Amino acid sequence: MSGVGGQTRDATTTLVGGGNRIDRFLRLMNDRGASDLHLPVGRPPILRLHGRLEPVRYRILDDTDFERLVQPITPERLWKRYLDEGDCDYAYEVPGVARFRVNLFKQVRGRGAVFRIIPTKIMSIDQLGLPRACNKLTQIDSGLVLVTGPTGSGKSTTLAAIIDAMNSTRSMHFITIEDPIEFVHNNQQSLVTQREIGQHSLSFAEALKAAVREDPDSILIGEMRDLETITMALTAAETGLLVFGTLHTNSAGKTVDRIINVFPTDAQDGVRGVMSAVLKSVLSQQLLPRKQGGRVAAVELMFGSSALSALIREGKTHQVSGYVKQGKALGMIAMDHSLRKLVIDDVVDAAAAMEKALDKDEMRGWLLERGVDVPSDDVEPE
Repeated sequence: MSGVGGQTRDATTTLVGGGNRIDRFLRLMNDRGASDLHLPVGRPPILRLHGRLEPVRYRILDDTDFERLVQPITPERLWKRYLDEGDCDYAYEVPGVARFRVNLFKQVRGRGAVFRIIPTKIMSIDQLGLPRACNKLTQIDSGLVLVTGPTGSGKSTTLAAIIDAMNSTRSMHFITIEDPIEFVHNNQQSLVTQREIGQHSLSFAEALKAAVREDPDSILIGEMRDLETITMALTAAETGLLVFGTLHTNSAGKTVDRIINVFPTDAQDGVRGVMSAVLKSVLSQQLLPRKQGGRVAAVELMFGSSALSALIREGKTHQVSGYVKQGKALGMIAMDHSLRKLVIDDVVDAAAAMEKALDKDEMRGWLLERGVDVPSDDVEPE
């Protein structure tokens, strides 16, 4: 393998003097079409290919291997934080190959790292295979737009496609606040300012506080993690800015509940009022394995209206799923309808759709009508 390059201090580290040891694995990962590379001490390196884990033919990693692979590409301040606190995040680039989001962590069996590939080219909404109705997200002028889903469901990729479409057609000032910066946006019709937590600001809340004073038209918050960040995001949306954010929820109704429930009970009525006024759309997505290989997104898409505002304001979020199902004429898509279409089009297995369904009883009944018998989740008592 190639020799170890010197440490650099930037959050995004590039090749020095012919490359770093880790680059061979990252090239292999890119060539194989893997989404992630795992480096667990006590195991050989492991690739995630189309949702499945596959070990690389290599020796079992020990602490020395781990340090030789990872320390040279980790910014010095972050390596120190990792040693002191047990985890850190940053981005690393192999020019001509790709950028990678890196997470270092410690666990009961020792050290570990995960590299996730960030495609160099930003894909369009159509190229991602998202419904055409998602193009309506690029036409929103103000308020709150949330892209949600489990970790690894492609939220950042979808947001990058939305921002890129707006960047190429509209004259705006976008500020992105990320940890770390994943997709790099070139200025096109718009001005795009990208800030990374740790390198350009101490926290999401601090970066957001500064961003509202920097003449933005739109702010993208990489993750709405805490009460302070969510509060400031809602305030920014209230002032007329277009705010994009992400949450780890898998439906529009759960997304609304998650934001409201972050707040103390005595503040929730006020938050419902704000949410009813600023929420413009929720795009939820989950990735499923394709029958022919690779993965495909099932999506739920909700748009705001006076009817949605009333449901939120009156605390009737349990009715949001019904609202989405009835909003087909407005371009809305229910998650379970998206899953059904993937089954009908023979893109995914019925069992995979069943696993991701929000209403499993309804999905099971629909599959039974089609002659597909899916085992019940119920476990018989001993």
